[in-house]
Amino acid sequence: MEKAAILLTREIYYPILASFGVPANLVTIAILSRGYCGLSKCITVYMLGMALSDLLVMIVNVIVYHIFTYHFPLSVLLHTPVCKCVLYLTAITLDMSVWFTISFTFDRCVAICSTGLKTRYCTERTAAIVLTTLTCAIVFKDVPVLFTYETMQIIGNVQWGCKTNARFAASPFGSTFFQCHFLFLCPIPYTLIFLFNSLTVRRILAASRVRMKLRGNKSTNEQDPEVVTRRNSIILLFAISGSFVLLWLTAVVTFLSTGITNISSYPGDRANPAYIATEVGAMLKLLSPCSNTCIYAATQSKFRAQLKEMAKSPWGIMLKLVGRFLWW
Repeated sequence: MEKAAILLTREIYYPILASFGVPANLVTIAILSRGYCGLSKCITVYMLGMALSDLLVMIVNVIVYHIFTYHFPLSVLLHTPVCKCVLYLTAITLDMSVWFTISFTFDRCVAICSTGLKTRYCTERTAAIVLTTLTCAIVFKDVPVLFTYETMQIIGNVQWGCKTNARFAASPFGSTFFQCHFLFLCPIPYTLIFLFNSLTVRRILAASRVRMKLRGNKSTNEQDPEVVTRRNSIILLFAISGSFVLLWLTAVVTFLSTGITNISSYPGDRANPAYIATEVGAMLKLLSPCSNTCIYAATQSKFRAQLKEMAKSPWGIMLKLVGRFLWW
């Protein structure tokens, strides 16, 4: 039987995505850990957190779930207990990637909009506490995922596969969990990112107008170091949050229109436009964890310089980083 085009596409797409995403995030973590990018320690902690969560998405969601379980259907990964754990981890890592991005957006909003709160909130210690708290909350929030699936079939007294537990899904608790899970994964992040960025833009425009009046000459505005610093910060912020919004948009729209959540166990026609759109949405949202490295390279000159240095002597830099961590 001829294989559907979308299945051939995913067989090519996910290995390519993993081959780029894993090294890209590892390099990003290595560069940021050195602390030579001219970024504050607070921003560095958030960016390291995002890079680490993106790396986990590449490993768990792409390599383990979309590659190994797809190409090795009789492996231990398809045993129901293991399958449930994998699905639980995919939910956790994806939530971490989303909410770490939101936490970074909020931090930049506070730094630009509230001078008084900035000194207390925008610190390395606070950033570490925020990311740790978010991780613990996400791990706890996604526990019901373990009860969302049940055994698909039993072969030789061994439980194989995972399918949605109809009884759990129809229960009030299960229905509420699905709705909340979707809200915290898409609509709420979209709303928060739009809100924080709107406040940030409003503050920057107001501050820029004041500085222009004080300087008394609009033509010198581009040479104002304060304006240049703000512009670089806003470019980085908007590039990260804008990339997230655009790459998740297809997944959000297709879920709202089709209601499909588990494309791997979709029982219908693989050539159905609804299924194809959902699969494309899944591909695009998993591209998001790869985009941040490209954004850093495009917007941060010091990051590009470190990237070039690492390309010239990768092993020496890696050994220095390993030595530093061992010393800690």
